[in-house]
Amino acid sequence: LVHWPGTDEDLMIDTWKGMEDLYQDQKVKNIGVSNFNVEHLDRLLANARIKPVINQVEFHPYLTQKALHAYLDAQNILMESWSPLMNAQILDDATVKSVADEVNRSAAQVIIRWNVQHGVVTIPKSITPSRIEENLNVFDFELSQEQMDRLDALNENRRIGPDPLQFNGQ
Repeated sequence: LVHWPGTDEDLMIDTWKGMEDLYQDQKVKNIGVSNFNVEHLDRLLANARIKPVINQVEFHPYLTQKALHAYLDAQNILMESWSPLMNAQILDDATVKSVADEVNRSAAQVIIRWNVQHGVVTIPKSITPSRIEENLNVFDFELSQEQMDRLDALNENRRIGPDPLQFNGQ
């Protein structure tokens, strides 16, 4: 993955061309990006021979990035969520807890399931074996549309990471 687009467009394009060379030389199976927004992807795709397979971005109920998600769907680029649990910050939200109570699941399971139902690749981080197992057990239940809508309504465009339009790696 090209981890950040940065603020130097020429460097971003050159980096991507290096990734394309690795792919064409069969040194990697897939190539993708991370933290690219629509503007970055437009610039990249205008200069790319190979489209990214995935874009790993911050995505959680406080930052739904609907326009980016729709763009990625239209471009057939997978969206992957980094820090889907917001470093556990989202787990104390009253709406999340309410939905968790309704489906008799943990708040973490509800957020992971919310990601899955949005079609977002989700890899939550944990080193605790019981939490890792809990995080995997999200495929035997479904959130209703009303529950999904309530979680979607939490969007505040709030990031826990840097803004990709301004972050240059420092």
